[in-house]
Amino acid sequence: MTEHTELALPGFRLGWEEWISLPELGLPAMKAKVDTGAKTSALHAFDIEPFGPASRPKVRFAVHPIPGREDLSIPCSATVVDRREVTSSNGDSEWRYVIAADIVVGERRWPIELTLTHRGGMAYRMLLGRQALGEDVLVSPVDSFCQPILSYDVYHSQRVREVAPARVLRVAVLSREPHNYSTARLVAEGEARGHVVEVIDTARCYMALDALAPEVHYDGARLPRYDAIIPRIGASVTAYGTAVIRQFETIGTYCVNGSEGITASRDKLHAHQILARHRIGMPTTAFAASPKDTGNLISLVGGAPLIVKLLESTQGKGVVLAETTNAAESVISAFRGLKASFLVQRFIKEAAGEDIRCLVVGSKVVAAMKRTGAEGDFRSNLHQGGYAVPVKITPQERETAVRAARAFKLNLAGVDVLRAHDGPKVLEVNSSPGLEGIEKASAKNIAGMLYDEIEKRVRPLPVPKGRRRR
Repeated sequence: MTEHTELALPGFRLGWEEWISLPELGLPAMKAKVDTGAKTSALHAFDIEPFGPASRPKVRFAVHPIPGREDLSIPCSATVVDRREVTSSNGDSEWRYVIAADIVVGERRWPIELTLTHRGGMAYRMLLGRQALGEDVLVSPVDSFCQPILSYDVYHSQRVREVAPARVLRVAVLSREPHNYSTARLVAEGEARGHVVEVIDTARCYMALDALAPEVHYDGARLPRYDAIIPRIGASVTAYGTAVIRQFETIGTYCVNGSEGITASRDKLHAHQILARHRIGMPTTAFAASPKDTGNLISLVGGAPLIVKLLESTQGKGVVLAETTNAAESVISAFRGLKASFLVQRFIKEAAGEDIRCLVVGSKVVAAMKRTGAEGDFRSNLHQGGYAVPVKITPQERETAVRAARAFKLNLAGVDVLRAHDGPKVLEVNSSPGLEGIEKASAKNIAGMLYDEIEKRVRPLPVPKGRRRR
């Protein structure tokens, strides 16, 4: 518990209503009713959900600190210290979670216990009961605000994000492979920071579509509210996986990578159109549906040698180097015979089978590695036998990678860049980059950097001031 000032000042005076703050919960200003007729203090919260292991139970909840402003929601989490049956003044009983937190009134700060209850219609978001009052506290039932008056203005500025404390998060990793390196690292790093991280099999999620209460279900039950979702959507389940993410987005959950960016990055034609729209350098690329256009298609990218690439290829699979025009025509004809969608791309010879993987988290490149293909292979993918070493990238390469990730609205992206004579060329934007190769090559804690970004993003947002309240 945070250190607090001693309650030794004589005659600490409170009115029947006071301004208080609960800094450990990120609630810097609230009006509280001081009620000596009530034994237990109560915080009026909603979306109250327990989580975490039974040995260390926690509770996640949210608070509307300004009465009548439901557009302002402060997410909170705390350790459960008890679960207690509480009888209200009208005789109704309910079981409530009990948490501990420091309260600040005027110049005093001391620890109290709070029960959590959902009473949205109450005029005061906080009820201060007699258990929370020291022996020297004098309560005047006819006076209001004997202690300094605070202001709701803090919730209308960026300061509400600055005063938000670090809190335990409930995070879901959407992955069908709970034991692979990336998923395991995300779980381990999150738990090392004290968060509760759950792996959810994307394919086993199912959705209830409802205008008032959209939900995601799993194993026969509604999934709880998460503070953040980390998608690890495999290419084979892109369509269904992004539908699940859209459902979480509808609920209002923060998703590290959104459905729109993942969908666009998986469709190589769409991805290159996005890069072109944002004027981001890339190898000259062409696409056509008719076999009559094969010759023109080849000439558009400068002739052979060229790359023929399936639109949904991953990890270097479905990518072919055609070194001559005849070879290019044969490969294109074969792909068309299979009714496969593909594009052709200029071969960047000077790249010499190497590319740069830039790992972007948030708005910056946090690590980079140079990948070199196996002997005789133009592909540099590690899954195809390539190897990686750390590399120092240029400011232009750094800017290109960040712009590419931003174009797809991705907060975690692996941007593959080729070094060409006329500047960096983006080869691909990966919305589900593996962590193993980049962490080992760079010796950096990429998973930790991602949690830094998540912890920053889930802080509350200020709301417009609107109608002024006392």
